[in-house]
Amino acid sequence: MFGLEMVVLLGVALVACGALARRYPIAPAILLVLAGVLVGFVPQLRQAQLPPEVVLLVFLPALLYWESLTTSLREIRNNLRVVVLSSTVLVAATAAAVAAAAHALGLAWGPAWVLGAALAPTDATAVGVLARDLPRRTVTVLRAESLVNDGTALVLYGLAVGVTVGEQELSPSHVAWLLAWSYVGGVLAGALVGLLSWQVRRRMDDPMLESIAMLVTPFAAFLLADAAHASGVLAVVCCGLFMSQVSPRITGAAARQIMLPFWSLSTTVLSSALFVLVGISVQSAFRDLSSATISRALVDVLVVTAVVIGVRWAWVYTTPYVIRLLDRRPAQRLRRVSARQRTVTAVAGFRGAVSLAAVLAVPHTLHSGAPFPDRDLIVLIACGVIVLTLLQALFLPAVVRFARLPKDTAVDEELQFADEYSLEAAIDALDTTANELGSGDAVVKRVRRELDKQRLLASAGEGDDPIIEHDDQYRDLSLALLGRRRDALLDLRDKQRIDDIVLRRLQHRLDQEEVRFARANPLE
Repeated sequence: MFGLEMVVLLGVALVACGALARRYPIAPAILLVLAGVLVGFVPQLRQAQLPPEVVLLVFLPALLYWESLTTSLREIRNNLRVVVLSSTVLVAATAAAVAAAAHALGLAWGPAWVLGAALAPTDATAVGVLARDLPRRTVTVLRAESLVNDGTALVLYGLAVGVTVGEQELSPSHVAWLLAWSYVGGVLAGALVGLLSWQVRRRMDDPMLESIAMLVTPFAAFLLADAAHASGVLAVVCCGLFMSQVSPRITGAAARQIMLPFWSLSTTVLSSALFVLVGISVQSAFRDLSSATISRALVDVLVVTAVVIGVRWAWVYTTPYVIRLLDRRPAQRLRRVSARQRTVTAVAGFRGAVSLAAVLAVPHTLHSGAPFPDRDLIVLIACGVIVLTLLQALFLPAVVRFARLPKDTAVDEELQFADEYSLEAAIDALDTTANELGSGDAVVKRVRRELDKQRLLASAGEGDDPIIEHDDQYRDLSLALLGRRRDALLDLRDKQRIDDIVLRRLQHRLDQEEVRFARANPLE
């Protein structure tokens, strides 16, 4: 019954925290962490712990794949230099700085590097949840950084653990080889699985089977890379970015109606569950601490958090000026942002699931059989840093106002342009297509009127235009009448004049009409 109790409790926490986040200006992630801390006070629920391999092999591939599918590859290419530097050099610098600080606080170099590597990467889930209202370029760079930097950090983490435990010997050539193979092998594995998924899905005409194939894809990419001792994270990201480009050509509307709501719901539940797990782990870390006093541990948490945040601020306010000295091309000058605007990037260095899974996966014993040095302290420091970096989200709205970010109208402009362009293409092809299909004149006239109406709405844009007002009234009336039809169907079912099967089929038709009128967007 314990598992069922946790499922119910988790569901209640997600609903309650989501409702509070809508009512008060607090990020849902922070409320979920607090809920996890409160759960830790209940003795019967303290054993709620996910094995680290479940987070790395189940949660992480699904979350990274969805983030890769829904990000902008064009923006990643435009900001590739920033993404690459942040996901490699910044990760290594953060790991080294944290290791040095932890060693100065009393940890041996091995455990210090383990802690540094675990805390080096930012979290894609936290960035996506907490920074979704930022301009497209800012969000894309943050998400791309957090998608790629896990690969670098986990290689450093594996080296640090292996050297500390006594299973590996450290040498510059060995480190260079592992890093190179991690990236190359991960990209190759992701590309291979993406190509296979593309070829399989393009031959499917069953939306349910195609949805299952999509569900399997990220786990296959991760496992293939992991089996080759490459980066499973990079494999999933590479596969997701590739599928984001080819899937619109091979995925039908029926399959998208199944996939998009499913992935949106499941990834929301998974990411929320991880934030609750962070809170529970904080409780557990404090209870299990035995190698140091609570006061010393709190000081360590504050110092390491200051180092993690400080390195990011130093990076954000030094590297752009170095790049400007080296690259003076006019195209790059147009992409520069002010120092005020870079505060958003500096604050958005949240830590999350990868850091938690890494520290929880630290072995309990060395190769010699001795206990892993200061493992309980490492876990507590990492949990504390995760919580404190997430608390930066409380200041994110104020930082955004301070940054005076320019209003991002590019998406709206491109949306209107694409809408108008696609409608013009349909209108131009109307007569030819009608002749090919043998459509009657009445049908052609009806479709032409509908396309002309849509073209007027697309060109009108937003505002108090009479066309928009007319369309809103038409939509509201149509939705209200759909509600009356549903009431009539329920009345027939209650009087046992129609069967439940008939009710569900007709409700499905009405639901499709409602989605069309309401212009629902499952990605938002």
